[in-house]
Amino acid sequence: MIHYVRHPEIQGTFHYADQSGIIDAVGRQQRQGNRGENQAVLGLSQPPSRCGTQSSSETVASISNVFVQVLHRLRRGRIRLGIWRFRRAGIAIGDDCQFADIPGFGSHPYLITLGRNVAMAAHVTFITKDGGTHVFQHLERYRKVIKYGRINILDNCVIGERVILLPGVTIGPDSVVAAGSVVARSIPPGVLAAGNPARPVMTVHQYAEWSLAATPDYDEEEYARNEKASLMRMRMRGSVPKRFHREYPNATHD
Repeated sequence: MIHYVRHPEIQGTFHYADQSGIIDAVGRQQRQGNRGENQAVLGLSQPPSRCGTQSSSETVASISNVFVQVLHRLRRGRIRLGIWRFRRAGIAIGDDCQFADIPGFGSHPYLITLGRNVAMAAHVTFITKDGGTHVFQHLERYRKVIKYGRINILDNCVIGERVILLPGVTIGPDSVVAAGSVVARSIPPGVLAAGNPARPVMTVHQYAEWSLAATPDYDEEEYARNEKASLMRMRMRGSVPKRFHREYPNATHD
């Protein structure tokens, strides 16, 4: 972007690029001044006061932050639009649901129901139709066979990243499905389920205690102020703490 300003000592109009300092300044009436004056105008010895005080690195960081914020807003708008379109197609979604991305609701979203306060990570896939019938549907005996199933996620559930939900399952309420799981059977209330096929591995209360045992000491104010810097200095445990196994010896299954 080009800004036009007037130099206090030289008549004429001058222009410069605000992101990289003064690039060029050409007077309309005094182009034949001595070299020292031209250097001052060009900012080689001392930049004009209108140039600003930000350094190049600060300017780049500021532009990057604005760019990230714009992308974040565009992404949120795309998710809202996608959820609105699926609602128009018949899916039932309760209040206070959160989506990291637009789930793969498939071609029959009206067979899907989400309760209140459901949180869903990215790349979650809902399969409401069993397409395997294609193998034998050409035979007269099975010509009329169709297999569909409703998928119900009840209140206060979390569905992890890249979870696949097969026809006819119900999850929750108050349950968590771990990332990468394939849900072929219904998940009971109040459990953490994982695996292929997904099955309960511990209760939500045990999961909460596990998470508490694995939480390192950290400065809450610093974490709220600068999450990245706080996490980079944080000492993280790589596995389930031993004291959790002592308190809940039957919580997990091999």
